[in-house]
Amino acid sequence: MTASSPSPAAPLIIPCVDIQSGRAVRLYGGDPERETVYFESPLEAARHWAGLGAGLVHLVDLDAATGRGENRSVIAQIVSELGVPVEVGGGIRDRAGAEALLRSGVDRVVIGTAAVKNPKLVAELIAAHGPERVVVSLDARGLEVATHGWAQGSGVQVAELTPRLAEAGLETLIFTDVTRDGTLRGLDRELMQEVRRLWMNTLIVGGGVAGVDDVRLLAEEGIQGAIVGRAIYEGTLTFPVNL
Repeated sequence: MTASSPSPAAPLIIPCVDIQSGRAVRLYGGDPERETVYFESPLEAARHWAGLGAGLVHLVDLDAATGRGENRSVIAQIVSELGVPVEVGGGIRDRAGAEALLRSGVDRVVIGTAAVKNPKLVAELIAAHGPERVVVSLDARGLEVATHGWAQGSGVQVAELTPRLAEAGLETLIFTDVTRDGTLRGLDRELMQEVRRLWMNTLIVGGGVAGVDDVRLLAEEGIQGAIVGRAIYEGTLTFPVNL
């Protein structure tokens, strides 16, 4: 009798709270003009997911990412009151900004555009704070990295950056398919397979998950987790997820 193969490990599902103009929203395809407001209070949104058992909540300061303002006071309130680890991304351009968030109690910072524009920043932060407190998010159309709140193509390919990030000591990479984020279209399996090939450390998919079939795809491809927004807000994926 042949022993059955072990089931793939269940990916970690990380609820996302996107903050724009002080409210918890989701954008369609990363367009700040196409928002849906789910909670007037981002703290209420974060508490909702923590109450359902989230072990980590992902916050994005959309105004900081697009250069239209910032929501640092809102983030500070969430960090101080939530009681669950929080990671924060959006508009972190330099070491001072990253370290201010870390000092405020943020569990880990998520570096996006700055990792493309200033790769040394990632190495500096990891050397100072350890790989467990620094994450890089590569947001891409196909395999071309998008920057400045997804508004600009960088001309840089994911395959160019992943070796540099590994050399810098990065452990956790978030990859977002910008064209599918917030659309409920589901994941592109071939793209997920390619990114998994390019990054062999911890890989988190940042967007595009629409339902349980996408979570199963992540498990099958050995992808450790996903940051999920619209699918759990609208109920196409029930949180917590049971495969």
